[in-house]
Amino acid sequence: MLRLDFRSLILPIGIVRMVEVLLTCICFALAASAGDIATSHWAWCMFCWCFCCFTTLLIIILEFTNLNTKVPISWEDFTMAFAMLATLMMFTIAIIYPKFFSCPSCSRQIGASVVSWLCYGLYSAEVWLVHKRPGETSGFLTTVPGLLKILETFVACIIFMSLSPADYKVVPGTQWCVAVYSICFVFSLLIVFLTIAKLSSIFPFSFDKAVISFNILAVAMYATAVVIWPLYVFDANNCDQCSRDDLVVVTSMTIINFFIYTGDLAYSVKIVFFSYHGQE
Repeated sequence: MLRLDFRSLILPIGIVRMVEVLLTCICFALAASAGDIATSHWAWCMFCWCFCCFTTLLIIILEFTNLNTKVPISWEDFTMAFAMLATLMMFTIAIIYPKFFSCPSCSRQIGASVVSWLCYGLYSAEVWLVHKRPGETSGFLTTVPGLLKILETFVACIIFMSLSPADYKVVPGTQWCVAVYSICFVFSLLIVFLTIAKLSSIFPFSFDKAVISFNILAVAMYATAVVIWPLYVFDANNCDQCSRDDLVVVTSMTIINFFIYTGDLAYSVKIVFFSYHGQE
């Protein structure tokens, strides 16, 4: 029998989520009414507002109807992962949208930019509220390696948003870099999914050690991309028709993700090998 939980709507985290739904809807409406701009940056902003709005609304409905206790996933991991991802999304939008689409006379674009900063603040507050929620055990995605996994996938999304086919289709080296971004993104996303769905225990081998093996491979692959990508794309002959700003973003995010994967590997090795051995 369906049992409604009105208390979930009046708790601080419930109020924050309802305001998030309202403000992301306002951002989407303001940007949409300002006109259709066919660029990857505009599409990213619209996707983020839409994704965050509907996912937050889904979380509110599931907790209000207590159906969140019926779904076969780690609810805490899911809500923390989403809140972290939404915070990062809103932060990038708050920077990207005013830079590319706002002007002193653009009232709707200015409004969307200001409200995006408010959304960023609200989702940051949600991360803190989910983390401090009493009576619950922290899951994998609330730990440092889990948060790093979310960060890895998010940085990869920024890379994909900034990529243009003209930047990488000509040279095999840059095609390899795009393959690196794609492979690492898919496997990081798969690890997050398996953790949230509580499927890591079905593996006939150590899931933690499999994650470490992937991290070693990811660090090695990103190390090649850190060298190859700027070496080819900043060649004067290859940058006549492309945006240098986007190339700088991809290069910067490649370096950042290399360090994130390196930190993830170091922390995972410490937990799996040294912490476990210390407990024995």
